[in-house]
Amino acid sequence: MQHSIVVAPAPNRVVIPIRQCLNQPAEPLVRVGQDVLAGEPIASAVAEGATPKVHASISGTVTAIREHAVPGNGDVSETCVFIDGDGRDASYTAYESVGDPLQMPPERICDLVAEAGIVGLGGALFSTADKLANCAGIHTLILNGTECEPYITCDEILMREHARRILYGARVMMHAVGATRMIVGIESDMPEARVAMWDVIEADDLDDVFVSIVTAKYPAGGERQLIQLATGEEVPDGGLPSDIGYLCQNVGTAAAVADLFRDGRPLISRVVTVTGRGIAEPVNIDARIGTLMGDLFSIAGGLTDVASHLVMGGPMMGVSVPSADIPITKATNCLIVMTPAEISPTLPEMPCIRCGECSQVCPAQLLPQELLNAERRHDMAALTELGLNACIECGCCDYVCPSQILLTDRFIESKARLREFLREREQAGRARRRFEAREARLAEAESEREAELQKQVDDLQQVDSIDDIMARIAARDDDEGGDR
Repeated sequence: MQHSIVVAPAPNRVVIPIRQCLNQPAEPLVRVGQDVLAGEPIASAVAEGATPKVHASISGTVTAIREHAVPGNGDVSETCVFIDGDGRDASYTAYESVGDPLQMPPERICDLVAEAGIVGLGGALFSTADKLANCAGIHTLILNGTECEPYITCDEILMREHARRILYGARVMMHAVGATRMIVGIESDMPEARVAMWDVIEADDLDDVFVSIVTAKYPAGGERQLIQLATGEEVPDGGLPSDIGYLCQNVGTAAAVADLFRDGRPLISRVVTVTGRGIAEPVNIDARIGTLMGDLFSIAGGLTDVASHLVMGGPMMGVSVPSADIPITKATNCLIVMTPAEISPTLPEMPCIRCGECSQVCPAQLLPQELLNAERRHDMAALTELGLNACIECGCCDYVCPSQILLTDRFIESKARLREFLREREQAGRARRRFEAREARLAEAESEREAELQKQVDDLQQVDSIDDIMARIAARDDDEGGDR
């Protein structure tokens, strides 16, 4: 796919899910019947601190706020804001002229990034503001331009056509975290992107920016895998890249940061690869968030007669989408329309033969067969010890398993159960610590009371008794009587 990015016109209608930040619930900021402008906030994540907002991607009228199907595993519905366009595509201007970010304190940059709704556009939807704010001791920003899954080309085309925009946004993030250098990770099969980035680096004399050519091998685009390939360093088990001084950001995220500070535009669109044998004219489209997938297929020439299956994401880690009447979100980097010939039949699962193939291909260096045994026993302690949370859900183990065991699905479910188990254990631990603290306070108070009572007893023992006092009075009277 070598075509330039096609900028989609503003659609007549958008359906925008209000929850578009990982693990953060959201609430609408608008009401039915309200007129909105393109870029105006319509929802916000509900959390402490600077929370990413969601914005109208077209100007028009809010016609409904209700549940609607969204991309996800299976039939998933979430609260969405429906906006019918007014044909003007008028823009919200509150973010214009926010100032020079390179002269701003990091806290101000993070607040603006959250206000603009910028999240990780590599697909994970982490809050970019949180990643910038919670990074201490960062010396290197790693810009992730790798796309190790087949079909996906949105980041490559973005680097080829908007290299200066990407590098500007990346420099803003460098300033926000205090990094002193930047490494741009580009795959070896992206020569045009590499040349485009190098041209800007040399033209602008960016002597603190380096390009690392990464072998085009799945899953080189994973955060931990990219750090190891680009620097030779490994993120410690159970740790974060920031623990060793690195911060990873996607090139699309950097471009969104540039859009905010250069053009005053929040995150209301993204580049989406629309491809597959079921698409007449595969293309990369700069599409508004909330555009229905079917509208993008029309821009790509429509579906072919053999189109049968829709996947959002790549063929390894993507999710099946049941209908084209589903909106794209900030996580939508690719839409693949497959044909029956491209879909492997589901074969019956057979017992594990302990061949070890899954362990050999695991990029996180885990033992999937041991994790499978622990999962079947629901042994949370073993799953924790074996490093289940380090699984990146890449699907490599599924791909090589001769027994057709859907290991990744099992691990995803186990990770959810493990999170719940750890949450309940932490709650129990907090309750135990509160109980122990209360018991300690009560014991200390009781000890203080006993000490006070003992002091009073000791004081009384030091005071003369009534009999002693009466005896002294009688002796004094006798002495006085004798004197007389």
